Amino acid sequence: MTAAELPLPPLPRRPRGRSMHLVRERRDALRDQVVAGRPDAVARQHALGKLTARERLDLVLDAGSFTEIEMYRRHQARGMKMSGQAPHTDGVVTGSGTIDGRQVFVYAQDFTIFGGSLGAAHAAKIHKVMDLALAAGAPLIGLNDSGGARIQEGVMALDGYGGIFRRHVEASGVIPQISVILGPCAGGAAYSPALTDFTFMVRDIAQMYLTGPDVVEAVTGERVSHAELGGAQVHAVRSGVASFVHDDEESCLADVRYLVSLLPSNNMEPPLSGPSCGAARDLRPALADIVPADPAKPYDMRSVIGELLDDGDFIEVHEHFAGNVVCVLGRVDGEVVGVVGNQPLVQAGVLDIDASQKAARFVRFCDSFSIPLVTLVDVPGFLPGTGQEFGGVIRHGAKLLYAYCEATVPRISVIVRKAYGGAYIVMDSRSVGTDLSFAWPTNEIAVMGAEGAVNVLFRRELAAAADPERLRAELIDEYTEQLVHPHYAAERGLVDDVIDPATTRIAVARGLAMLRTKRKLAPQRKHGNIPL
Repeated sequence: MTAAELPLPPLPRRPRGRSMHLVRERRDALRDQVVAGRPDAVARQHALGKLTARERLDLVLDAGSFTEIEMYRRHQARGMKMSGQAPHTDGVVTGSGTIDGRQVFVYAQDFTIFGGSLGAAHAAKIHKVMDLALAAGAPLIGLNDSGGARIQEGVMALDGYGGIFRRHVEASGVIPQISVILGPCAGGAAYSPALTDFTFMVRDIAQMYLTGPDVVEAVTGERVSHAELGGAQVHAVRSGVASFVHDDEESCLADVRYLVSLLPSNNMEPPLSGPSCGAARDLRPALADIVPADPAKPYDMRSVIGELLDDGDFIEVHEHFAGNVVCVLGRVDGEVVGVVGNQPLVQAGVLDIDASQKAARFVRFCDSFSIPLVTLVDVPGFLPGTGQEFGGVIRHGAKLLYAYCEATVPRISVIVRKAYGGAYIVMDSRSVGTDLSFAWPTNEIAVMGAEGAVNVLFRRELAAAADPERLRAELIDEYTEQLVHPHYAAERGLVDDVIDPATTRIAVARGLAMLRTKRKLAPQRKHGNIPL
């Protein structure tokens, strides 16, 4: 019998219905078990006042939109206290879903499994979801709740962190990256939020630090609690690490959703436009009442911003840090804009080290993702003093100057009242490249205020005068008339128009419409050397 005549082997047969049914039952039972988690561990998480990883995903994503990847992944480590303990997911839930119908990628660390600690398998899952986010050109959201590196896995845990950090840097300026701290974020894990664009923290449950209280006490002798060392309030007010702080997880994750609605999916797409609301014809007479004509009287720049933006609606970045400058995201006539404004309520709106860094990072973010910039100027100068000079205010102030000079997005500045000295230049003046510059009739653009200038220029005359106060008043009036009058800068082409405060929203809306098709490319180079 030839080979061709040999009987063919039987074809493989599909399992019978009952067998397939059993397979599905087992699969579904395992899936349900993984999703539900261990009841005792879930109860402990709730007792700490915290939601579980999957409850958090339900809040941040559109209902029913989450697609999980690598649910059944387990660690393969062997050794100290690891054998026989290999739960599915390895302490992190990863995948993709939507926010208002737009795709995002997410990972949520699960504190109920190994305290959310990061080992090789845990890191590999995060690496994969980060790679997918970058490949798909979609925002990445990390929900952090982890005790840090998994000690039992040694250097492999550290290697896993390195892979996360490298991917954060590769994705920086390409896709929006958001970190949400919903528990501990200790040791090397703290560098991940530091590399992302925005960091959310929740009071009472979030802590973030490189070395914990025990290590601090052992090395320095200082006794400090977890909250005092790395709580949400500390990072919101003192360190500036936290961009946003909330009292509970629900409001925090709701704001994450709102922030994503204002951001583009990636650096090649524009932010999502909303409907036009007639801003180009919208008079706001209340602005004249908000801002006092007297440059020495304070007011809240956020009230001005509220009149400028659609529905007075915006989200403020680093609200509690460096309060002398305000940075917000909102919309003008449906288009997303970033607004930077001096805050006269805090230190008269001066620029200092922290304010310069805060505004510079915000400007660079907006420029990375094609978000136009509106700058509201009311600045008396840089904060003087040895503390600032020794702390490097020159170097830090240069960060903001560099950020504006480098920005290629549409830029509009509005000089509300005073704009003195180097701070005027730094706050997106015409000389550093703003596209349109408007000024209110209350504007005072000068090297310094009239009184200070007279005291410097006419020191000898004032010392010799029979009535120095009368002479000083006359000289101040003369200096103001010659060098600080409202149209001085406009007459020299440094201001495009001196506008009625009530027309500010109109002027900004029309200016942004004019600049919408601006195409100014950065020079071809590897990168500049920002003064870090």
